[in-house]
Amino acid sequence: MITICRRDWLAAAIQAEAAPVTTQRAAELLTTSPWPTSGRNTARKDLRALARRGFLAAAERNGRCIYTPTERSAA
Repeated sequence: MITICRRDWLAAAIQAEAAPVTTQRAAELLTTSPWPTSGRNTARKDLRALARRGFLAAAERNGRCIYTPTERSAA
């Protein structure tokens, strides 16, 4: 049995996305995860944590924070 944490799962899901991910999109992705009751606030915290760890790059577009995978997350 493989154990995966929510943030690792989210990082992998974002890797598969073709476009940058917003908090709203991350929350939508989490509804299909093993943690379907995770909400928008949880998604926001997870995105920030993944960016702090270097797995995502944060940027602002049209006043909204967007996240894209970094080279580190591809390794």
